[in-house]
Amino acid sequence: MLYYLFRYLEQFGIPGSHLWSYISFRAILTLIMSLVISAWFGEYFIKWMKRHDASEAQRDASIDPYGVEKKGVPTMGGIIIIIATVVPCLLLGRLRNIYMLLMLGTIIVLGLLGFADDYIKMKKTKDGMKPIFKLIGQAGLGLCVGLTLWLSPDAVIRENTSTVKQNHEIVVHSTKTVKSTDTTIPFVKDNNLSYSGMMSFMGKYKTAAGWILFVLVTTFIVMAVSNGSNLNDGMDGMCAGNSAIIMMTLGILAYVSSHINMASYLNIMFIPGSEELVIFCLAFVGGLIGFLWYNAYPAQVFMGDTGSLAIGGVIGVMSVIIHKELLIPLMCFVFLMESISVLAQTNVAKMGNKRGKKWRVVKRAPIHDAFRIKPGQLGSDVKVLINWPKGCWLESKITTRFWIVTIMMCALAIITLKIR
Repeated sequence: MLYYLFRYLEQFGIPGSHLWSYISFRAILTLIMSLVISAWFGEYFIKWMKRHDASEAQRDASIDPYGVEKKGVPTMGGIIIIIATVVPCLLLGRLRNIYMLLMLGTIIVLGLLGFADDYIKMKKTKDGMKPIFKLIGQAGLGLCVGLTLWLSPDAVIRENTSTVKQNHEIVVHSTKTVKSTDTTIPFVKDNNLSYSGMMSFMGKYKTAAGWILFVLVTTFIVMAVSNGSNLNDGMDGMCAGNSAIIMMTLGILAYVSSHINMASYLNIMFIPGSEELVIFCLAFVGGLIGFLWYNAYPAQVFMGDTGSLAIGGVIGVMSVIIHKELLIPLMCFVFLMESISVLAQTNVAKMGNKRGKKWRVVKRAPIHDAFRIKPGQLGSDVKVLINWPKGCWLESKITTRFWIVTIMMCALAIITLKIR
């Protein structure tokens, strides 16, 4: 809203109004505003939740040895992140931008889905909403995002082409915008993955089939990353810190994709309008960092599914919009390991149960729980394939080390733009 106001005032030569045309100015202002809102609103939110006894059920001591210390801590802290993100975007973003609208829709829809789950956990059953309903909600959002990117005339790219001048290769972008199902392949130069190309066996229907495949892939990504972030939300500051690092990485990728000169230099596709994603990214990062003020160990509030489901959805949708979804395994490496550990643990345990044995891949899943199991806690009859670490780490140390892993993997994701 303020963006449109100051752009209007620019016509009358109001000093300083031209600054609102710069992405860098609006992005940094958004970050500051988001930090202030999350820090200010967070304090009042926590007090209100405590007055209404809206806290998470005490955690199982066999899983979380520090669970007793966290009794009575309010949940649904994801509301702080969502408000601290949405308000600055409404004030400083271009609301006619299709990408901004998609991101705002994603965070609100999945935030409401997570809110419903948290509410059921507090008021009815500690197990919360049935998993099938959460999956349906995530799949529905993924379908809507994929179809919007397919059908919207504003979701376009400008393809890059290489020319040789004086023995030097120069990358230029077409002046014509096109709809495209291409996505960047990490470590591979001058070669994008085309969903339509994968469906070339469909003949004249390959373009439509490629878009259908794109929609299905988008749906899968939203569901996978959203559930991965949900699994990662098990320790104070863990999910919020990892997500802030990932979103900063996505903000960098969105910026270079929206800047025609940088996109040409890096030989990646130019995505007109994606500069508004930088505004959303920094608003989200500000909300996450401000939330860490209260969520860092020992936590004064938990984000709950209200925050974790929305976080994963936002990361997944943004990766698809900037055509960098193949970088998700790098950026979201920790989320991926959490999901794989749960799937592997479940299947190996079932195999062991059929044979009357207690088999485990790691000491406990999701994998971050394996680092806080005390010696002898599992019992001598449990066979663990990866029995590491031997001792029990402090929760703050586990969180910090997971952050470090995410920083390294996100740095690798960024340098793939040059290592090709």
